Amino acid sequence: MKRLRAWLLRLAGMLPNDRRERELADEIASHLQLHIDDNLQAGMSDEQARRKAILKLGGVESTKEAYRERRSIPLLENLLRDVRFAIRQLRKNLGFTSTAILMLGLGMCASVAIFAFVDAALIKPLPYRDPNRLVGVYETSGSLCPQCPLSYPDYLDWKRLNTVFSSLDVYEHTGFILSTASGAQAARGARVSDGFFRTLGVTPVLGRDFRKGEDLLSAPRTVLLSYAAWRRRYGGKQNVLGQVVTLNGLPNIIIGVLPREFHFAPAEPSDFWTTLHASSECDLRRSCHSLEGVGRLEDGLSPQTALANVTAIARNLEKQYPGSNRDQGANLMPLTEAIIGHIRPILLVLLSGAGLLLLIASVNVASLLLVRSESRKREIAVRSALGAGRARLICQFVTEGLVLVVSGSALGLASAYWAMQLLTRLIPEDMLASMPYLHGLSLNPRVLAFAGGIALLAAILFSVTPTLHFSLPEMREGLAEGSRGSSGSAWRRFGSKLVVLELATAMVLLVGAGLLGKSLYRLLHVDIGFQSDHLATLYVAAPQSSFTKDEQILALERQVVERISSLPGVKSVGISSDLPVHGWGDTTWFRLLGRPWHGEHNDTPERDVSSDYFATLGAKLVRGRYFAEDEDASKPRVAIINQAMARQYFPGEDPIGKNIGDTDLSPKSIREIVGIVEDIKEGPLDTANRSVLYFPFNQSPENNFNVVVRTSQAEQAAFPMVAATIHQINPAIVTTDEKTMSGIINDSPSAYLHRSSAWLVGGFAFLALLLGVIGLYGVVAYSVSQRTREIGVRMALGAQNSSVYRLILGEAGWLTAVGVVIGLACSVAAADLMRGLLFGVRSWDLPTLGAVATVLGLSALLASYIPARRAASLNPVDALRAE
Repeated sequence: MKRLRAWLLRLAGMLPNDRRERELADEIASHLQLHIDDNLQAGMSDEQARRKAILKLGGVESTKEAYRERRSIPLLENLLRDVRFAIRQLRKNLGFTSTAILMLGLGMCASVAIFAFVDAALIKPLPYRDPNRLVGVYETSGSLCPQCPLSYPDYLDWKRLNTVFSSLDVYEHTGFILSTASGAQAARGARVSDGFFRTLGVTPVLGRDFRKGEDLLSAPRTVLLSYAAWRRRYGGKQNVLGQVVTLNGLPNIIIGVLPREFHFAPAEPSDFWTTLHASSECDLRRSCHSLEGVGRLEDGLSPQTALANVTAIARNLEKQYPGSNRDQGANLMPLTEAIIGHIRPILLVLLSGAGLLLLIASVNVASLLLVRSESRKREIAVRSALGAGRARLICQFVTEGLVLVVSGSALGLASAYWAMQLLTRLIPEDMLASMPYLHGLSLNPRVLAFAGGIALLAAILFSVTPTLHFSLPEMREGLAEGSRGSSGSAWRRFGSKLVVLELATAMVLLVGAGLLGKSLYRLLHVDIGFQSDHLATLYVAAPQSSFTKDEQILALERQVVERISSLPGVKSVGISSDLPVHGWGDTTWFRLLGRPWHGEHNDTPERDVSSDYFATLGAKLVRGRYFAEDEDASKPRVAIINQAMARQYFPGEDPIGKNIGDTDLSPKSIREIVGIVEDIKEGPLDTANRSVLYFPFNQSPENNFNVVVRTSQAEQAAFPMVAATIHQINPAIVTTDEKTMSGIINDSPSAYLHRSSAWLVGGFAFLALLLGVIGLYGVVAYSVSQRTREIGVRMALGAQNSSVYRLILGEAGWLTAVGVVIGLACSVAAADLMRGLLFGVRSWDLPTLGAVATVLGLSALLASYIPARRAASLNPVDALRAE
């Protein structure tokens, strides 16, 4: 306690106190007077007595300082003094201070904001027990489908036969028709096997989990609520347990509520998690693959061992069921990779771009500090001559660097938080809903630690840079010479290297932005095979309890088409089981009649469409005909194929009139090919066209289908009328996913990832170009200021303005050329690393490289012209007089 009190008293002594200072001055003055009186009595004169007394006391100010140090902490007091001095110095140079803080804040803002996304997606552990033991479980079907869903019978066999999983479960993301007092509503959810949440290691916060066997068809239907659905739909009430919720016309008992922090991206967004209850035709057919698997590895087993085990199981199933399991293998993937693997490349590219921008910003600030240290050389020399040691001067530089870093970091963190919210809002709502790990993005401890690491490195750089520039002999020379002619040579040499680094880094970012921008352009201009403008789409879900027969579904489809067609502004209406640009899923196996067949699987996407679908899309018929409206199940079965299928399976011959069927050639599967349409981009924009089969919707009707409406007016205006018209047919029908076709294309995952990467890297590149040009301008301008005497002498001896321009621009051109050459080499290497994000563009795309080099060269020339013009306009007499 006594030590603590003494320390507090010493700490209090550091604080300014006028009364204490007056008392100290009075006490020293009284001691000094006593010594003076003694000396006077000894016969000294007044002047000798006072001088002798001061010498005996050791100096007034020295004595005061000694007393102050006894009652304070000298190191901390010196630090506070240095901080106050640094703030005064920075306030005197507001232009330098504002620029340095803004540059550092800008670099930190970009790096911290992007790192927050990287942390949320790639670093933050999944909210499951021991997530490293979890793997995604898939079947494979050749090279076209390395991660295929499982069929329900295959899942049961894998679960029973494997020896590597402590548990293996499946899930399927789906939609429900939720019956409420106000009518039918669309609801998102998932079907899962009974042990799904136990496999993940997730326990409900309210109620219980599914029990073993509760996913069987004979068991009562039960459902778990997501935390958000519990709060939104049920007000967070505890008595929700035991209530019945009707999904797809079937009652489900609510047995629990999942934790707030729980999310499972492959099945999000989901409000209702029901048990599987495999009962549909697809569930019971081994050749129908609709379930995603997730397994927990046994302790001590590696993923490679597990893969070997399930691969052996897949081979045995292929032998047992050659018709359905031919050429089907197995694949495992860490669950983390399965959830976020598709966005890893873009996040790493963006983090690299932000890091390069931070590097340029830091180099610029370091350059500014070097320039400023040159202007303070005489000040440092004077302080050194008055007795300031090197350590004391270094401490001052370190303090000034810390003040800049603290200010820049505060600005950077505030801007980063704002940038994180902005970037999150720019993500399409549907895509953001499937990325639950991005919810609640914030400056968490990991992000703050990252920012702290950047700040620490910046503090070291900004503190060391000016201190290494000076040595005590140089300081004394600076005091003696009083000249600035020789003091700038070292800075010009070092500063030129920094500028080359900046320009090379800017070149890398500019090339990356150019390649990504060119990829985006080509992606959005890829031939999609139809006219996407003035197309409105929505999804229709009819309850199975009311539409059980094909005749009822066909009657509904015809009513939908007829009523919507009669609306004002509607040109045509089409129906399809799947919309374009959604994916290559919903495939079917087929074989060609009259061709040799050895059990191979010809797998191709299948689309069930109405007779007016192709005309509504604006797709072109190459040969043959479209479907007729009266071609229902009572008529011979027909099919239309795309050009890719004609090229792949009918090279050099006319497919019209040829027949296809399923692998068993069952009579009801035989279809005649009646038409060929141009390739429609059914899958992602950045994938090659595949073979596609189109069947008449009237011959294979489904309760759920997509409506495509071509309008003569703005698409958005048609949605309220179309939805209201469908609800008039039957209030139990649910309509969702109202989107324009242009919006579907522009907001598709491939387009969004390419667009966001191009825009963000482009923004980094623009800022890098701006900072690099500013850095070059600073070096050239400083060089001109240091060579004023030389230029004056040249002009006095008859040098023309053009020779001065060549002198200055030649120096800048050399720096730019070196930076561009180094940047080109680094750009090709960097572009090769991000080739997975490029579409239709090579990493060494010569037009892009040439355009970027030209832009950078012209920008550098413009930045150098201003100081060159200033140098050429110098008056030789004034220049020499100034020196």
